[in-house]
Amino acid sequence: MKKWEVLNKLKARDIIDVLLKNRALKTEKEKKEFLNPTTPDKISVKSLSLSEGEINKAINRIKKAINSKEQIIIYGDYDADGVCATAIMWETLYSLNKNTLPYIPGRFNEGYGLNARSVENIKSQNPNLKLILTVDNGIVAYDGVKKANELGIDVIVTDHHLKGKKLPKAHAIVHTTEIGGAGVSWIFSREILKSLKIINWKLKIEKGLDLCAIGTISDQLPLLGPNRSFAKYGLEVLSNTKRTGLLALFDDAKVGRESGDWQVGTYEVNYVIAPRLNAMGRLEHAIDSLRLLCTNSRVRARELAGLLGKTNLKRQKVVDEVLVHAINRVGDKEKIIILAHESYHEGVIGLAASKLVERFYRPAIVVSKGEKYSKASARSISGFNIIEVLRNVKNGWIEGGGHPMAAGFTLETEKIELFSRELNKLAKPLLTDEVLQRKLKIDLEMDFGPVNWELFEEMKKFEPTGIGNPTPSFVTRKVELLEARLVGRESKHVKLVLRKGGIVFGAIYFGGGDLFPQLVTGAKVDVAYMLSENIWNGERKLELRIKDLRPLAK
Repeated sequence: MKKWEVLNKLKARDIIDVLLKNRALKTEKEKKEFLNPTTPDKISVKSLSLSEGEINKAINRIKKAINSKEQIIIYGDYDADGVCATAIMWETLYSLNKNTLPYIPGRFNEGYGLNARSVENIKSQNPNLKLILTVDNGIVAYDGVKKANELGIDVIVTDHHLKGKKLPKAHAIVHTTEIGGAGVSWIFSREILKSLKIINWKLKIEKGLDLCAIGTISDQLPLLGPNRSFAKYGLEVLSNTKRTGLLALFDDAKVGRESGDWQVGTYEVNYVIAPRLNAMGRLEHAIDSLRLLCTNSRVRARELAGLLGKTNLKRQKVVDEVLVHAINRVGDKEKIIILAHESYHEGVIGLAASKLVERFYRPAIVVSKGEKYSKASARSISGFNIIEVLRNVKNGWIEGGGHPMAAGFTLETEKIELFSRELNKLAKPLLTDEVLQRKLKIDLEMDFGPVNWELFEEMKKFEPTGIGNPTPSFVTRKVELLEARLVGRESKHVKLVLRKGGIVFGAIYFGGGDLFPQLVTGAKVDVAYMLSENIWNGERKLELRIKDLRPLAK
């Protein structure tokens, strides 16, 4: 059972102010910016903690490359943020210098980030290469940058990941942790076009906002501040995109049209677009995801969209196979789930770890076991900093990185059991019963009185919602249950009719079928919910979307 954390109790007034306060927005300036985000073309470099000096140094080097028609390589990453960042930067530089090529490393034979072996390989294929520009990676690429310098190649790093103890010796470093890889790529592209005084630069760079939104949302960045701007305005561009590849992806995924336009929000990015883009990098090669984003051929777009769709289905099957095997091996003794096996596919262990956390609500590490070295992926729960604890383990851990909620690293295979015991020993005092309790944060408690179309329209101002800015939620207690019936495939969902204070609402509880036997007509329940709109046969109704429900004892 989830513990409800109700942040405020309210009857009818100041709802919007409470919601803003719950999102740590206190000053009038912060509130105004949230409700009316700055357009991305006006976001200043300084506000993002980007170095103007480094940007200018990087732009001057790019100008030299353009004037001399030098070979330029855009070195990206294989996840959705990295692929989108690569596409944005390639489209910008290719429009200025046709001698520009994108490069996505292979997850299995090259790994993440610019490395010495890949640099040597790229140089051998491109003897005249003089400039490499990294996107969504490079801030800890010490060996890769060193090798490039030895081969007479300048490197410009653009990245958003955490710095190491030192910086690579790159020609210039465009770095901030405040936005994602696609965001950094978009801002830097904007500055390049402005500096070169490109006619209609605003129009040119705006076309990349659809990819910026995909990268920002898919990388699970807090949708506040500049990331909120990228998401909000980027989704508008995405909903009206003219990209041949994305339109083919929408068609293959059967994303529907409403009022003649594609209606694309954070849900479609997280559950339709990003999984397909990521699937290639997880199982095959992400260069095909990049090709889909950049192609102008409808025939090629359909082929690639079909390939991404099939690979995503294969990815789902592989994850399910890992899960079936893993779930049967989860024990109750240890507070951290650590599972290793030769059959676990390296490309999906992070997804498997996430699903184990979702099911058991304990930190989980899934290890793809190799002969000498093994690849591991960790996912955590709120209140437990997984990367901090991992870095204190002395046995088994070789290298890796991450943040409080997720990490990826390499292990010595023969020391996996030793690593597991040591990690659980370090974690035991930190993973208290309170930390291991599932929690549902609810914005405020109120009766049905304030719930109306006016409030629903106000809630739209909080879109797009996501990490850092969850969909506003409410709790109403002692609600009378007038009706309950099972709906949906395999009767997994429940349709309800609820009444409080003479006000009646229809409601839907997705995944609430297991609770149906306890839902007795006339009984009282506490409900946690969000507001939603239900349109059926042309009739528009305000509906409650239940997040959790508790029957009350008589």
